[in-house]
Amino acid sequence: MPSLPQETSSSPAHRQVAKARLLIDNWPLIWRFLWIGTVLTIFFSLVWPKKYEASTRLMPPDSSSSSMSAAALMSRVDGGGESSSGGGGGSGILGMYAASLLGMKSSGGLFIGILHSSTVQDRIIDKFDLRKVYHVREYEDARRKLGNYTTVLEDKKSGIINISVIDHSPQRAAAIARAYVDELDRLVAQLSTSSARRERIFLEERIKTVKQDLDTATQQLGQFSSNSSTLDPKEQGKAMVEGAAELEGDLIAAQAQLSGLQQIYTENNVRVRSLQARIQELKAQLQKLQGAPTLAGQDSNAYPSLRQLPLLAVTYSDLYRRAQIEETVFQVLTKQYELAKVQEAKEIPTVRVLDEAQVPERRISPKRSQAVIIGALLSLIAGIAFVSFREYWQRISIDDPRKVLALELVESARVRFNALRLRARSSRLLRFRRNGIS
Repeated sequence: MPSLPQETSSSPAHRQVAKARLLIDNWPLIWRFLWIGTVLTIFFSLVWPKKYEASTRLMPPDSSSSSMSAAALMSRVDGGGESSSGGGGGSGILGMYAASLLGMKSSGGLFIGILHSSTVQDRIIDKFDLRKVYHVREYEDARRKLGNYTTVLEDKKSGIINISVIDHSPQRAAAIARAYVDELDRLVAQLSTSSARRERIFLEERIKTVKQDLDTATQQLGQFSSNSSTLDPKEQGKAMVEGAAELEGDLIAAQAQLSGLQQIYTENNVRVRSLQARIQELKAQLQKLQGAPTLAGQDSNAYPSLRQLPLLAVTYSDLYRRAQIEETVFQVLTKQYELAKVQEAKEIPTVRVLDEAQVPERRISPKRSQAVIIGALLSLIAGIAFVSFREYWQRISIDDPRKVLALELVESARVRFNALRLRARSSRLLRFRRNGIS
């Protein structure tokens, strides 16, 4: 192996020439380092797991209400909003400062904080069973890995939030990115504590109670009407009075006709007897309407009489009025409940998706071309370093303390390694003998 001459000039030109000659003389070894490193880099880039990135972009809701309230507050402080020319711009600036001082920031930071929360991460971990995917047991380790594979950034100028997820599966990466948006929307809706939401919850409970009262009142009214055969006391009484008057008129006419026939015919005449029977039937029907007892002493009428109707009307009116009140209250509360739902939907900050996450078609790593180039460069540097170090090692005297120490460390490491290998071989042999004896 050629080496540098022992007596060389100390000028920079001679040193550079000597280094160049050393590299030229050892070029086969450097070339061996280069192609071995390149081949290994190509192999590892082919077997290295692929990674895909899916991104979704969303826009936070407008924060104009916060700015408007701050501007209104500042206008009151400035004296009722009256200003001279050019005061409008100052009021807007003061409103912005007030919004900043009062903590009225845009909801972008709030969304980012929710996306990084343990609640959202745990739901995604359970949904996709990421503890099994990441080969971990604890939720804390799974959250840490999910956080490493997830990037949430907000554009300060436009306010657009970008959620990027990296995974070995392109389908799972897109699904996790979309799940972040779904969980964000669901959690924001759950955590909303607006007045409309509190009103809506109150109206829900109140409607349940009123609905039960309405069902009870309606059932009582129906049961009373069924037992007493009372449908509408007012109309029913009017109809019964009209019916009684009609029966009364028919009875008077029949009696007059009977008097005329009795003057002509005897009592055994067929027409006389028929007319008498009709008069008795009319009297019986009239007695039923008026509530008089029948011959058997009992009222066999299926409907209430005129005597019973006023008493039944009191109970019926009370039950009917109660049912009507409950129905009116139920209708009013239902209208208010629908309005509260609409208002709550307006106040809850909904997530507006700008670009939905799609299944990525290209991997982001490994980048094989870059890896091969970097691997070749590193192999070339390693070959040059090895040649330079070997030449330097050969020039050091055998009695040099540094070389002696290095040789001692290498020998100590070799002896320790051999001892460990011998101990492992002895333990395997002893285990084999024990198994053979047993």
